[in-house]
Amino acid sequence: MIKVMNKTMKKISLSKQAFNSILAKTIAIILLSSTLKVAALDIGQSAPDFTLKSIQGKNLNLAEQRGQIIVINFWASWCGPCRKEMPILQTFHNKYKNLGVSVWGVNVEQENQAGQDFLADLNLSFPIFFDSSNTISADYQVEAMPTTVIVDRSGKVRYVFRGYKNGYEKKYAKAIKTLIRE
Repeated sequence: MIKVMNKTMKKISLSKQAFNSILAKTIAIILLSSTLKVAALDIGQSAPDFTLKSIQGKNLNLAEQRGQIIVINFWASWCGPCRKEMPILQTFHNKYKNLGVSVWGVNVEQENQAGQDFLADLNLSFPIFFDSSNTISADYQVEAMPTTVIVDRSGKVRYVFRGYKNGYEKKYAKAIKTLIRE
């Protein structure tokens, strides 16, 4: 009887060790994955770098834009608010480009023909990119259309606006003016 109990106790202690090991690994994975998601787009942290070729034919790299304020707008052709917002973004581009502000439009659709059709009648002059792999939109945690991220002169994310409603242009203008004055 004592031998059976000793064997049972060894199995139980081995089970506790295995359980503790699995528990520790699970907690580590959860903490790591949640940290990675949060760290990707924290206000005040460096904006995730990327390089894309614009439809105008120029390769642009975000990190090379230090000294500029970059307004990155993630959009899709099927997004009604995106269509309303694009002329406003063009106005900001025209108004603030001589003050060191650049507007970049990033389409998030995997097929770019719909995006090309969307742009056809808008007469935009700011750089437009296609993120057909959705790598950049994932790095920027784009969960709503449109999403606008404003990056300061040192390359840090300073403002994130998810969605668009009438009146948001006032928020954008206030954010841009604040960064221009810094």
